[in-house]
Amino acid sequence: MELINKDTPQVKEFISSLDSMLNGIEFIVKHYKPHLNGERFLSNHEVSKKLNVSLRTLQEWRDTGLIPFIQIKGKIIYRQSDIDKLLQKHYFESWKE
Repeated sequence: MELINKDTPQVKEFISSLDSMLNGIEFIVKHYKPHLNGERFLSNHEVSKKLNVSLRTLQEWRDTGLIPFIQIKGKIIYRQSDIDKLLQKHYFESWKE
C-alpha cells in the first residue's frame, strides 16, 4: 500500500488546484457588483477612485449638473452607464500619430 502525504506529487497538484480555485473565487467576490434591472450602480467612493478625483470634486460636479446621480436619503450612487457616457462625452481622440 502506497503512503500518501503532503509531499506526494498528486497531493501537491491537488493543493495547487485548490489554491488556484481559491484565487479565482476571491477575485470574483472582490469584484462582484450586483445588478438591478441590468444596471450596475457605483458608490461615491467607487466613482471617486475610478475617475481619480476627490469626493469634493464629485460633489461639485453634482452641484453643477455635470454628473447625474441618485440620492436616497444621505446615500449617493451613480449608474455605471452614466459614468461611461460622461467619459465618452469628454473623450478627445489623438490627432497626432
